[in-house]
Amino acid sequence: MIKGSFFILLFYFLGEMLSLLLNGFIPGSVLGMILLFFCLFFKIIKPENMKSVATVITKNMAVFFVPAGVGLMVYAELLSKSLFTILAAIAVSTILTIATVAIIQDNFEKRRSKGGTRS
Repeated sequence: MIKGSFFILLFYFLGEMLSLLLNGFIPGSVLGMILLFFCLFFKIIKPENMKSVATVITKNMAVFFVPAGVGLMVYAELLSKSLFTILAAIAVSTILTIATVAIIQDNFEKRRSKGGTRS
């Protein structure tokens, strides 16, 4: 568990440093997550090292929503002024996401029925 926690914090730190080099264009936490993903994907880090800490984080996911909930309460007045815009953005992005997933899934289903994918 300590090794997994170390890797998470290490990649968070590396992501933050990379973000500073990019002048904050991409958040450091996102860059760190991408770096960690690639290290796990290419087996630079063994997934077994991350399993215990990933399980703990996943089981306690609700804790990570507390700051977002507090932020919503703090900015409730600002959010209420832009409620229509926010709802419109949510609706449009949801429709685009559903349509994109449907198109991709349809393409995969067509390939599978033609026998074009490997088992």
